[in-house]
Amino acid sequence: MRTKKVMSVLISMLLVAATTACGGGSGNGGNAGGGASAKPAASANTPAAEATPEASATAEPTTATPEMDFDMGGRTIKIVSWWDMTIPEDNPDNIQRSKNLKELQKKHNFKVEYVALDFGEYQKKVVASLVAGEPLGDIVRMGKAYMIPALTKQDLFWPVDDYTKNENAFNQQMTTEFSQYNGKGYGFSENAGNLISGVFYNRTLMKKLGMKPLQEYVNEDNWNWDTFTQVAKEANKDTDNNGKLDVWGLASGGFLEMALAANETDLTIDDKQNLDDPKALEVFKFISKLGAEKVARPTEGGDWQEPAQFFRQGNTLMYAGADYEANGFKTDMKDYDIGFVPFPKGPNATEYHSVESNVQFLTIPKKVENPEWLLYIWEKINDIESIYDYPKQASLESTYDNEDDINNAKLVEGGMLLTNHNTFSTMPYYELLDELKKGTSASTVIQKYKAKVQASVDAVYKK
Repeated sequence: MRTKKVMSVLISMLLVAATTACGGGSGNGGNAGGGASAKPAASANTPAAEATPEASATAEPTTATPEMDFDMGGRTIKIVSWWDMTIPEDNPDNIQRSKNLKELQKKHNFKVEYVALDFGEYQKKVVASLVAGEPLGDIVRMGKAYMIPALTKQDLFWPVDDYTKNENAFNQQMTTEFSQYNGKGYGFSENAGNLISGVFYNRTLMKKLGMKPLQEYVNEDNWNWDTFTQVAKEANKDTDNNGKLDVWGLASGGFLEMALAANETDLTIDDKQNLDDPKALEVFKFISKLGAEKVARPTEGGDWQEPAQFFRQGNTLMYAGADYEANGFKTDMKDYDIGFVPFPKGPNATEYHSVESNVQFLTIPKKVENPEWLLYIWEKINDIESIYDYPKQASLESTYDNEDDINNAKLVEGGMLLTNHNTFSTMPYYELLDELKKGTSASTVIQKYKAKVQASVDAVYKK
């Protein structure tokens, strides 16, 4: 894939050279930022040159911000996260980002300091600094769960919508979807991929059991909650005929977040509980049925890591998890071929989804001056011609050996949805889930918990 991308770039360069040699070039048709949809900030004083008619007819539309000329007077930009965000020069893309930063520092007269705080203390320290009006940095990583709406309604952050329109430099979903509050976007990131979640499965065990390949269900567009349940039941086996199962189809049925996203719903919508939603009812029925019919492997009294440990034993076919777990499986299960398919579609879904309940992004506190300069710098650092064909390509190609697994991961990444239960500290999420896993009826769970869910929402929105 990388070879094709490099060849494409080389061919484009040759064509440009040939055009110039023939006298067809106009000289300014490639001016940076021409036709940008983002307006330059008021402080910009170097407007982009006008494009020639010839260039206008052939140039592709761009969302890049026009070139800006400003002097930051030696100011130090502090970038705060729970890890050191220094750009590593570990691949051609990052080498170009690092080069861009150095050039920008020289041109606009600023320095950069990366501040890494301990994750366990991060939220407390960052929130306290913001509320006190003394933010720890100019660009601060925040978790949506504790930022929106609790901090945004206090007007502690700059909205960034007007400055993050460059699709090559910013993940658009971060601003236009994931960090929205009252019609404004407050978060941004570099153009990186979303979290990938879905179903890991033991392809070796699947073949040993003589089962239909899971990939065929995906290829047939028939990977849904019914076929998923059917597969899980089919894999539950008593292979030594002692009256007890020793092979299981499903490591756990406690995947409420994934099921909500897979049916395109959530427990709350803005400031209202959403348990009465027919789509949420379908989710509850699905998980309750798995529990009542004892489809998943029963717990042995372990903690939250138990399902992954079951999967590692090699006698459990499927495990619902996220891509950051993939390398661990690859390391610990060297004798097994591990595959990946999307979490199955719910009855109301038209596409596959991954899910994120703890999404985080970068923000600019309201106390920070000239946010447009910071976002311009961030854009120009990350506005590169990548050698990769898609986000997370290097990671996925090093993690998976099977092209189907890579395509499945790409498929769900593009459809990532959020669940918001972590926004509400008093949300009875795990109590509700435990009831469903035991097989308690969906209607009973809804009646028991909808008032409690609304109370947890009110505790945040009505403060």
